[in-house]
Amino acid sequence: MKLVIIGLGYTAGFFARAALAGGFEVTGTVRSADKAGALSRAGIPTLVFDGFAVSSRLAKAVMEADAVLVSAQPGEDGDPALACLSSQLAAAPDLRWIGYLSTIGVYGNHDGAWIDETAECRPTNARSTLRLTIDKAWLAFGEKTGKPVQIFRLAGIYGPGRNGIVNLRAGTARRLVKPGQVFNRIHAQDIAGVLLASLEQPRNGAVYNVTDDEPAPPQDVVSFAAGLIGIEPPPETPFDPAQLTPMAASFYGENKRVSNALMKRELGYALRYPTYREALRALAQAGE
Repeated sequence: MKLVIIGLGYTAGFFARAALAGGFEVTGTVRSADKAGALSRAGIPTLVFDGFAVSSRLAKAVMEADAVLVSAQPGEDGDPALACLSSQLAAAPDLRWIGYLSTIGVYGNHDGAWIDETAECRPTNARSTLRLTIDKAWLAFGEKTGKPVQIFRLAGIYGPGRNGIVNLRAGTARRLVKPGQVFNRIHAQDIAGVLLASLEQPRNGAVYNVTDDEPAPPQDVVSFAAGLIGIEPPPETPFDPAQLTPMAASFYGENKRVSNALMKRELGYALRYPTYREALRALAQAGE
């Protein structure tokens, strides 16, 4: 099976490596020639796609693809892959799966309530509003062309090299406390697992929340990570948006518990790391 990944960054890299291990032929894209060369030398053939110009090699790869994952960051006007590659995607004869990596931020704030994919989307910032617009555009593309489009709304992503243990060791971890605030998370390896499970059973128009089982207060996660590596956690600090960047403060303006029941039920996927505890223990043991 030929898989093209538009935007081969941190998260998509886990999927690429899992797909290669499963016998897929993988082609990725990045924005810089230097990064494309490094990834190609590391075993993942990678092309340059700057969000505007489509090379003949990329057009050919998409036209021959069985599956395409879109993980590129959106531009100001929407998704660059949909804008630049829609004709190739629509015409690709063997294409049977398109995945788009979105965010649970499209749901906005629900005051800590449990929600699922049927919840009202009411994004609270321009970033999430744009993501919701792109979700809808991809679903419309799937409806128009008949190509099976799946939207994956991801929780806060972490994994090797990007987690609370790394932040504690770097001295950048904080324990901000906002009463009642919780966040869902998802390990990058579980994202890869969900995508592979979806490839086995495409459903045009599917939307999946890709989250862990336990939305938790962020200060609890930091404390748990500190205990694993035997250091004192940073002191608790009352949440004050004035002390944060606008982007960081915006995350605390959204409080919800996001269900992953549909993902489990329809795709039959069992999380490798159902909560932050299993994941952080594994990361601490691996020194990651």
